[in-house]
Amino acid sequence: MIIDPFLLPALCGGLLLAMAAGPFGCLLVWRRMAYFGDTLSHSALMGVGLGIVGGLSPYAGIALAAVIVALAFSFFGRQKLLANDTLLGIISHGSLALGLVLVALNMSGRNTLYALLLGDILSLDWPDVALLGGISALLVLILLLVWRGVLAATVHEDMARVDGYPVDALFMVYNLLLALLVAGAIRMVGVLLVAALLIVPAAAARKLSQTPEQMAVLASLIGMTSVAGGLAAAWVFDMPTGPAIVLMAVGAFLVLSLISRAPLRG
Repeated sequence: MIIDPFLLPALCGGLLLAMAAGPFGCLLVWRRMAYFGDTLSHSALMGVGLGIVGGLSPYAGIALAAVIVALAFSFFGRQKLLANDTLLGIISHGSLALGLVLVALNMSGRNTLYALLLGDILSLDWPDVALLGGISALLVLILLLVWRGVLAATVHEDMARVDGYPVDALFMVYNLLLALLVAGAIRMVGVLLVAALLIVPAAAARKLSQTPEQMAVLASLIGMTSVAGGLAAAWVFDMPTGPAIVLMAVGAFLVLSLISRAPLRG
């Protein structure tokens, strides 16, 4: 099959981002914090508003907002005053409401909302791909450096502290890396679907994996296959690309669940 040159930047950018999303999504699944991805994606609207106020591009504003949300969650999460899901709910809805107010007060921001909601992967060009590749490679490299500690803290936080791991610092680093990854993924699949790109491939890989590292690799492969399949379906059937990519990932999850014949687990 010959790939249309128009699709090549989108395909390469999507594959790079999906490859990086695999291990990050696995840690989210293991930590039972799938809602954190939604919280970061909701902060995108706040980022658009901050970008308008600060004279930044929408995506620079999104990255800034995601980092603010990640730092806020890391700080308040250490206080142990609220359960994580309650804290995430407060941060998520608060950032979403603030973003809606800021955008409503600035007409210029409304034109970007549709692209943010559904994604605009076809707008990627080769400089975007190079930037995305560099960012993805850097994020994965840093994650590899802290992988053992974050994994140990995810499996048993108290035991990790006893073993000498700086658990709070490790989780903050992970949260910041994830925030930057989500900021990049929003352009590909949009605010409404970015968490699915992290969670669904990881959940699908869980059915066939024996080790954490194997699950991370399989999640990346499933995500990359979903990107390629979703782009092909969008091109052939004139579908929105972001939802098509996620539907491919959901299809992979269902197929792998049937193949493994394992009970579905959260």
